[in-house]
Amino acid sequence: MTRLFCLSASLFFFSMIHAQTEIALYKNVPNSQPAVNVEKAEKGTDGITRISNVSVPTIMVFQPSAKSKKPGPAVVICPGGGYAILAFDHEGTQVAQTLNEWGMTAFVLKYRLPDDRAMVDKSIAPLQDAERAMQWVREHAKEYNVDIHRVGIMGFSAGGHLAATLSTHYNDPLINNPRKISFRPDFSVLVYPVISFSDSIGHTGSRNNLIGKSPSQKMIERFSNELHVNKNTPPAFLVHAKDDKTVPWRNSEDYYEALLKNGVPAKVYYYEAGGHGFGLHNKTSDVLWAGLLKEWLQQQHIL
Repeated sequence: MTRLFCLSASLFFFSMIHAQTEIALYKNVPNSQPAVNVEKAEKGTDGITRISNVSVPTIMVFQPSAKSKKPGPAVVICPGGGYAILAFDHEGTQVAQTLNEWGMTAFVLKYRLPDDRAMVDKSIAPLQDAERAMQWVREHAKEYNVDIHRVGIMGFSAGGHLAATLSTHYNDPLINNPRKISFRPDFSVLVYPVISFSDSIGHTGSRNNLIGKSPSQKMIERFSNELHVNKNTPPAFLVHAKDDKTVPWRNSEDYYEALLKNGVPAKVYYYEAGGHGFGLHNKTSDVLWAGLLKEWLQQQHIL
């Protein structure tokens, strides 16, 4: 009953931001243990809606208004928030609506936030949900007129870490996959992403929340995605501000350089200013990174 109430409340809340459909990712959430669902959504004075304590993951579907006869591209969007909250509209639903204007179907992922109370192993819960999201989208591709070979992943800040983790760890299944559906994104879009968990450039808050305050070197390396890029890593488009004090721009640069070293198509755009968390619009610049992304997607024959 608690779970049903939470989902109903969540559906009511998201109807206020014109969501089309919100769907539970699993019938039975893996890697979970009994706990009261205390998920909460709050709108801040900055107008951003932040969701905390997510233990029941869902996927929200946004479809283009213009219907195409041929299956089109899609993207799973992972909002950021340091693995502590999800900036769900600012880095999720608002972005989905922009992608819809391009003819893309968008799936906003409300992934679990690491919590020892509700998870057996909190370090893998978000990645399990990202795997399941890719699996779910490809399972339902015909229903949503999606081309299974043009399904990407997009993430902001810690959501960018999750997107990059799936892009480099897609061959390490953490959920059941009886139909052998590929977890590999066909492309990734990483916006001011946390890439590394290293001491030098990693984001301490994201690292602490996901793998604890005293992680082993092995765990740090496991979740430092610049170390896991190879020739099969999906092509990527990256955006970062060089004055970002929260997540240093070297996160994007190290991932970009690793992609180029392995012959993977990649593009990065750096703003000179803008800090962290600017979402779709960097108020310090007239350059719209989304426009650059659209051009890149066209060049990659995704759009």
